[in-house]
Amino acid sequence: MSLMKKASLEIVVGLFMVAGFLAFVYVSLQFGEFSIFSLDKDYEIRAEFTNVSGLKDGATVEIAGVGVGKVSAIRLDKKDRAMVVMRIEKSVPITDDAMASIRTQGIIGDKYVKISEGGSSKNLQDGDTIYDTESAIDLEEMISKYIFGKV
Repeated sequence: MSLMKKASLEIVVGLFMVAGFLAFVYVSLQFGEFSIFSLDKDYEIRAEFTNVSGLKDGATVEIAGVGVGKVSAIRLDKKDRAMVVMRIEKSVPITDDAMASIRTQGIIGDKYVKISEGGSSKNLQDGDTIYDTESAIDLEEMISKYIFGKV
């Protein structure tokens, strides 16, 4: 094989490998929990809960049954309450008197955050907090109370 043919074959294989790697990176970003292309298309809001049992990062945020965002972080704040940080699509305004509640999809399904809109004309801005919240129902605790008679 001549030196020219060998060099051109190596270049073609190299370009093919680079194209494959770039395709892998693109698909990973689009289907993963994080996308650098969506950071400017949403805004962040927070909600404080007394109990977020079973809620995970990446959980869906819904309004009227329609997914409008994702949970981006869950952490314990200084008041022994759980702070849930959510990324919401910029095209979806949420009123400042909205209520956030943690719900379960089906009987034993994944947890998600349901936002119920209020009647205010003022909307939440990037970084604002929803104070009206309803925590997750802990099914194990309810069953335990029923079985052991601790009401």
